[in-house]
Amino acid sequence: MPTPHSIVLVHGAFVDGSGWRQVHDLLVAKGHEVLVTQNPTQSLTGDVDVVAHAIAQARNPVVLVGHSYGGAVISDAGNDAKVRSLVYVAAFVPDSGESVADLVANPPAGAEPAPIIGDNGGLTVDRDHFAQSFSADIPPADARFMAASQVSWGQAAFGGAVTQAAWRTKPSYYLVATQDRMLPPSAQRQMANRAGARTREVASSHAVMISHPHDIAEVIERAAADVG
Repeated sequence: MPTPHSIVLVHGAFVDGSGWRQVHDLLVAKGHEVLVTQNPTQSLTGDVDVVAHAIAQARNPVVLVGHSYGGAVISDAGNDAKVRSLVYVAAFVPDSGESVADLVANPPAGAEPAPIIGDNGGLTVDRDHFAQSFSADIPPADARFMAASQVSWGQAAFGGAVTQAAWRTKPSYYLVATQDRMLPPSAQRQMANRAGARTREVASSHAVMISHPHDIAEVIERAAADVG
């Protein structure tokens, strides 16, 4: 029998863990233990601590999954000995000493800037552009609610540097969202290639965890199967 794994799902900026609901349900139905973090997204170190607590609670070896900014979090938290592999979902993949701010400072040629604005010392997505940039392929009512319920992204999270990139030593997987207007698909491919990640592409917006949960679940199960 294959070794059972625990799946830890880490959300990105502007949203919370509820966006993983469909992915969670699919994996639980397959018999996996699934833990969903709720990160404050105010500092990278604080979010890494939240994920470290979830990893400690997991009953089995861990597949660590991060969406968007959550990719930076899992790149640091993934050094835990219980973590067997990393799955990046339309995510940032910083190297040691890099932050998300560093990665967005030099966007690919022709990339549209994401409609991120300052908000009382943090960052949010302009509500008028949220749906078309973040979640163009989910029901409009859901996109409106996501825009209205945003969580501010702290500057210390945006600018926090990864201490040691776990993907340097652990297997990684990457799901590219080819219709993403928050994190350019070309940048996603570049980061996936640098990390040596096994890559899959899906025609999705940045809200891929909502619009394509089956694809994400399949990549996660592949990551678990490959490490045995």
